[in-house]
Amino acid sequence: MLPIDAAAHACRWRRRHPVDKAVLGLGLTVLAVCLPPWPGAALVLVTALAVLLGPAGVPGRRLWRACRVPLGFCVTGALPLLVQVGGADGSVALAGGGWVRAGEVLLRSCAASLGVLLFAFTTPVSDLLPRLVRAGVPAPVVDVALVTYRMSFLLLDSVRRVRDAQASRLGHTTRAAVWRSLGGLGATAFVRAFGRAARLQAGLAGRGYDGTLRVLVPEARVSVPFTAASAALLAALAALTFVLEGFLT
Repeated sequence: MLPIDAAAHACRWRRRHPVDKAVLGLGLTVLAVCLPPWPGAALVLVTALAVLLGPAGVPGRRLWRACRVPLGFCVTGALPLLVQVGGADGSVALAGGGWVRAGEVLLRSCAASLGVLLFAFTTPVSDLLPRLVRAGVPAPVVDVALVTYRMSFLLLDSVRRVRDAQASRLGHTTRAAVWRSLGGLGATAFVRAFGRAARLQAGLAGRGYDGTLRVLVPEARVSVPFTAASAALLAALAALTFVLEGFLT
């Protein structure tokens, strides 16, 4: 199981309905995109971080590990705004106001990423996917996504075991050995994936599969107080942004 999935299953909000957490997490993401970067995105970033580390109970080290990859994409996307190509002399130079634009893009993207991570760290995929059928998503699409999600952990475990076996047999000592081990790893994972898929199909056929996977979904109801509090928090952030923007300008 991936660390973010393990954190979602151990989260304090594990038993809450996904709609409750979607209103808060995805609402923060929408505010980060729509509000001015300063001070709107900054307020959203601080709020999402406080909720993740506070009421949601997400460990800080695990949150940092999950944030590193999105943060790298955010920094990579902001860096090109620092330079301009084809100026008066046709050369590469620092863009006028590039630091400001890069900072705004970085602030907005980081705040939006934390909003998405708030939903991901508090909502297991196994709780979300079966409920998508009630939202109008075709059942075969949900079934394929659910099977892919569950089999991905088995495939990752198989890859880890093969890598450990290759390392114990000195398969990573030289560059040539690494490439040979990598090719063997890909071939083994490919064969095992097809083997598991064939056994899964035979097992479903033996159990009378009729086109729909029936799974147990934890009972949960949409909490009106929680949703109302989330909406009030979002409205307060939007109002505070416009008030502070007026003072700052």
